[in-house]
Amino acid sequence: MPSDLSAVISRLYVYPVKSCAGVQVQEAILTETGLEFDRAWMVVDSKGEFLTQRELPRMALIKPQLRHHDMVLRAPGMLALHIALDQVEEPVRVRVWKDDVQAYDMGAIAAQWFTDFLGQTARLVRFDPEHKRVCSPQWTGGVEALNQFSDGYPVLLISEASLAHFNEKLVAAGTPAVTMERFRPNIVLGDAVGADGLAPHDEDRIDTMHVATEQGMVQLKPVKPCPRCPIPNIDPATALSSPEVGDMLQTYRQDARVNGALTFGMNAIVLAGIDHQLKVGQTAGASYLFE
Repeated sequence: MPSDLSAVISRLYVYPVKSCAGVQVQEAILTETGLEFDRAWMVVDSKGEFLTQRELPRMALIKPQLRHHDMVLRAPGMLALHIALDQVEEPVRVRVWKDDVQAYDMGAIAAQWFTDFLGQTARLVRFDPEHKRVCSPQWTGGVEALNQFSDGYPVLLISEASLAHFNEKLVAAGTPAVTMERFRPNIVLGDAVGADGLAPHDEDRIDTMHVATEQGMVQLKPVKPCPRCPIPNIDPATALSSPEVGDMLQTYRQDARVNGALTFGMNAIVLAGIDHQLKVGQTAGASYLFE
């Protein structure tokens, strides 16, 4: 398929528990709501409202590990918490942004673990797969795209070139470079061998992206620039926040497409390739958008 842009998948990340640390993986199954297990769980307060690093930076220190039958959560000073992948407890209703969704409470042991570590009443819930949480049709062009507990779209794309360009600016300003983990992408695009290198923010300018997998062709369509909250200011290694990342974005990433919000990366929806396996090293191609 002819493409203006050729790339490879250089990294894949899954974030099993919303706003906790991510897991870098070599392969992941693509589902209609994004990468398998991505934002399948969420932490809520006593009223069922979602909790994030915005209010509780310590969530960055909670590190999940996905295994065959369970997820293991570790955090400083805490015993490991094991969550079975095939078990849930009581049905509940919870709220993420403006959406009330069906979920399952994961029980008293998980609730006590999160309450102890975060220092406030908290419970762990799992998204009910029977519930349809639909992405904003304003941005999807009317396509019924689904997501679980992500901020609103199933996949976030960022290129290595975008991060490198950002870090050049940081270093020139006397600030240490930051890692990709600050921006919490699902799919990171790198340069393909023998192809022209990606330009910074090429992901902003492409139409449907095609990825060749062993099962066939995956199609992901970037639909909305990702507006950035203060979370990229939080160092994922220490949970300490400082303003340098947001301040640098302010100098060159105000985006008219989202009313001047600071953006970095593109939210994408799944058009084709459900149940296909994405792997690091797979080739991706796309054509540029012409408006």
